[in-house]
Amino acid sequence: MDYNVLFWFVPAASLLALTFAWYFYRQMKKESEGTERMAYIAAAVRKGAMAYLKQQYKIVAAVFICLALIFAIMAYVFKLQNEWVPFAFLTGGLFSGLSGFLGMKTATHASARTANAARHSMDRGLRMAFRSGAVMGLIVVGLGLLDISLWYLILDSAIPEDMNNTGMKLCIITTTMLTFGMGASTQALFARVGGGIYTKAADVGADLVGKTEYNIPEDDPRNPATIADNVGDNVGDVAGMGADLYESYCGSILSSAALGAAAFAADGSAMQTKAVFAPMLIAAVGIVLSIIGIFSVHTKENADIKSLIGALSRGTNLSSLLIVAATFAILYLLGIENWIGLSLAVVVGLCVGIIIGRSTEYYTSQSYSPTRKVSEAGKTGPATVIISGMGLGMLSTAIPVLSVVVGIVLSYLLATGFELGAENISIGLYGIAIASVGMLSTLGITLATDAYGPIADNAGGNAEMSGLEPEVRRRTDALDSLGNTTAATGKGFAIGSAALTALALLASYIEEVRIALERTNPDVLINGKALMEANIYDFMQYFNVTLMNPMVLCGIFIGAMMAFLFCGLTMNAVGRAAQKMVEEVRRQFGEIKGILDGKAEPDYSRCVEISTRGAQHEMILPSLLAIIAPILTGVVFGVPGVIGLLIGSLSSGFLLAVFLANAGGAWDNAKKYVEEGNYGGKGSDTHKATVVGDTVGDPCKDTSGPSLNILIKLMSMVAIVMAGLTLAFTLIK
Repeated sequence: MDYNVLFWFVPAASLLALTFAWYFYRQMKKESEGTERMAYIAAAVRKGAMAYLKQQYKIVAAVFICLALIFAIMAYVFKLQNEWVPFAFLTGGLFSGLSGFLGMKTATHASARTANAARHSMDRGLRMAFRSGAVMGLIVVGLGLLDISLWYLILDSAIPEDMNNTGMKLCIITTTMLTFGMGASTQALFARVGGGIYTKAADVGADLVGKTEYNIPEDDPRNPATIADNVGDNVGDVAGMGADLYESYCGSILSSAALGAAAFAADGSAMQTKAVFAPMLIAAVGIVLSIIGIFSVHTKENADIKSLIGALSRGTNLSSLLIVAATFAILYLLGIENWIGLSLAVVVGLCVGIIIGRSTEYYTSQSYSPTRKVSEAGKTGPATVIISGMGLGMLSTAIPVLSVVVGIVLSYLLATGFELGAENISIGLYGIAIASVGMLSTLGITLATDAYGPIADNAGGNAEMSGLEPEVRRRTDALDSLGNTTAATGKGFAIGSAALTALALLASYIEEVRIALERTNPDVLINGKALMEANIYDFMQYFNVTLMNPMVLCGIFIGAMMAFLFCGLTMNAVGRAAQKMVEEVRRQFGEIKGILDGKAEPDYSRCVEISTRGAQHEMILPSLLAIIAPILTGVVFGVPGVIGLLIGSLSSGFLLAVFLANAGGAWDNAKKYVEEGNYGGKGSDTHKATVVGDTVGDPCKDTSGPSLNILIKLMSMVAIVMAGLTLAFTLIK
């Protein structure tokens, strides 16, 4: 069989995803935005969101140009990198930013249409929000696979066949492709951090002044920060999330391809090519199955939160079951070695994702006891709400961590046929990477459930500000409550996939060191073996990567510190921006007469401006820190220090991200549970206590928590791109 023919299914699937994204977008645009007031509010949110992105992309573009120039100097002057690295880096950032931009554009057009659809029925509202969210999901997977396909074709034709051997050629192709993963991660971190700061500054200002001081409802048009709050939902939870999961999706596929090229380098070109193509083909089939799942989502009128969750679960479960069968078929047709074990590794990845999702749902949904206990704690004040939520967040780390641990062990053993020899390490790591591909293979629909959340949230805000009838507001509240749960589940899913992908990227780092050695010192022997014959264990011994090496220990401590340092910077950034927002909202309530009576309109644009400026200023330091840390660690501590850095950041960052995301999600839904009429309902002391908890949880779940999974992978990507520089300093020492 000519396996190169099978490759063309990958770009074909990417074009199919983009075609259906366009179809859903056009279907959404055909629907009415409702009343004139609804259209006006939607236009204001859209204008603010686009203005923010324009400013953000100016800053990010400057950073990308500077980094690309550095990479060009390293490649063309010092010969420390492949000459394609600067261009791959730029395209990764471009496609990541484009994913977020197109998803946000769709969401800002969909919110009023979702509110208007909810005027007719719950089912129409759900389908409008979900299929609009599907535009984001399909754009991410479509652009991701398109970028991967294009770079494979470019590098395959550019790198000559007369390399030392065919195995080295595919290793160079796949490790070079990892570079555009760094571009995607860099853009994603700026988008997540900047968007998170923006949305939470506005949200905190709106809640603390509006709800607790003036007792007005959320999204009340009298609140000056409400437009900025709705803008923030789009720039943080749509544009930021789209860029985030774009790099997760690409990173899992690229790390699997790189490990496949390394694991089967000595087995001949055919088996190596199969291992490189396998993750791409699984992802391509996942696109088709995601589209099938999207069409299966619908619900009945008067559905409760569990029924709505069931409607979305039906689509994701259908796609997951179908991808299991498809994976066995793909790997069998490829004739890949141990195809049954590798197929089961994909199943393991899917199961880990499902378990993490269900665990997140249990700990963050008001349908279950943990979040209801947080609501109950509000009866004794905000302090007990905070304590209860923190305890819940800490407890919630157990299931995701144990799931990932079991997933790593099982996928490793299944890939190696339960043989634990050093010569099988690369194949076992390839199995772990394939498991991460399995977890993200149906991202087209799982991201649709995540992007659904901010669309439903904005629809509820639009309904409130437009003064729609109570029944419509009831429907949008139900859709919004579901959105809080799906958003929390999506964050847990992204964090879980980050853990598996980061582990695969750690192994890919060793492979990039191998390539760098080949480029600078091709005759070197690793434990008496030629470069292409040495396994990862041999490299670890060669560079003295052991726990007794102080360079490794120093790296581990620095990596663990990075997660906390990053969270501290982003939390304080939200706090500073929120203080300015609170002061502005209080000023407007005090100085603009008639706001509370509804006779005067607040100055919404001033609040939008405050959030925009705060986010642009505050996002730079945390984002650049993630890029600088691996470079400095490599220069000072060499290859052992970088490996320690990546291990430390992965372990501490994963736990901290789960804790922050779940605690924040529980605080949010605890407030929602009280607002449904429990423990005194809206306006009660219990409600005010849970509002404080929600305010504390906002930066946890929407800024620091979700940014950590990008931090983990970005540092791995930077380490891979800078492997040549790190190796140079290591050899000097």
